[in-house]
Amino acid sequence: MARLIRIDSELVRRGLARSRTHAATLIADGHVTLDGEVVTKPARQVNPAQAIEILVPSGDDYVSRGAHKLAGALDALGRRGLAPRVEGRRCLDAGASTGGFTDVLLRRGAEHVVAVDVGYGQLAWSLRSDPRVTALDRTNIRTLDPEIVAPAPELVVGDLSFISLTLVLEPLLRAAADDADLLLMVKPQFEVGKDRIGHGGVVRDPELHVDTVMTVAERAHSLGVGVEAVTASPLPGPAGNVEYFLSMHASRAGCPGDLNGDELRSNIEDAVAAGPAAGGARRRRTRNHS
Repeated sequence: MARLIRIDSELVRRGLARSRTHAATLIADGHVTLDGEVVTKPARQVNPAQAIEILVPSGDDYVSRGAHKLAGALDALGRRGLAPRVEGRRCLDAGASTGGFTDVLLRRGAEHVVAVDVGYGQLAWSLRSDPRVTALDRTNIRTLDPEIVAPAPELVVGDLSFISLTLVLEPLLRAAADDADLLLMVKPQFEVGKDRIGHGGVVRDPELHVDTVMTVAERAHSLGVGVEAVTASPLPGPAGNVEYFLSMHASRAGCPGDLNGDELRSNIEDAVAAGPAAGGARRRRTRNHS
C-alpha cells in the first residue's frame, strides 16, 4: 500500500506549490482538488497515485490571494478620490509574505518595492527575481534599520500578522519619507487581545472592529500622522476575520483632511457597517428572527 502524505507536502513535492505555506493558501482559497473533490484541509492525507489539480480563476494571475485585498482597497479609495498614488513611487511592503501587495504595486507602476518579511523564502520567485524588487527576508519590522531600505519609501503598505499595528507604526515612520503615504491593514484578531477573540480565532463583534481601528488611528495621531480614510478589505482573512485599511499621511496630523475625534469614529463606523462584519451580523440576526 502506498505511503500516505499530507496534501500540502505533496503539492510542494509535485511542484504545484512553492512552499507548504503557499499550499495552505491555495487550499484555503478552494483552489485545490483531489480526485475532483475540493480539498479544505492542508493535513488531508493523500497517496502519490491520486490526481491533484490546481484551479486558477480565469484572468487572475496574482501571486497570492492577498493581492486582491490591496487592489480592492486602492480601487475603493480611488472611487472616493482618496487613493494614495502608486505610480513612479518607491514603496515598502511590510509583511510581504508571498508578495501579493508587492505584485499589485508593481502592476500599478511603482518604481521600486522593498519587500520585508520576518520569514524566509516566501516571496514568489517572479517577484524576487524582478530588478524592481528588493527582498529583505528574516527582517523584523520593529527593528527595521532605515538605512537598509534607503532611499526612504514614499508609500508604505502593510499586511502584518501576530503583532499590533500600534507597535510597528513608529519604526515604519522612521524608515519612510517625511511626506510618505501609508496604507496599512488593521487586523482586529491581532489587536483585541486573546480574551476577546471568538471561536475559531474570529472577532465577530462589529463594535470591537470599530474600537480596534480607532485605537490604531489614535496611535497614528500621537505620532503626527494624519488619517485620511478607512475602508474594509474586500476579502476576509483565511479564518474569516474582516480586516480594514487605514489610509494615512506622515506628518499631516491636524491638517485639512485629517480625520479625528467624532468624525474619525463616524468614518470607521461607516466602513464597518459597509463591510462583511456588520453584514454578517445582520444576516445572522435575520435568520434568528425568521
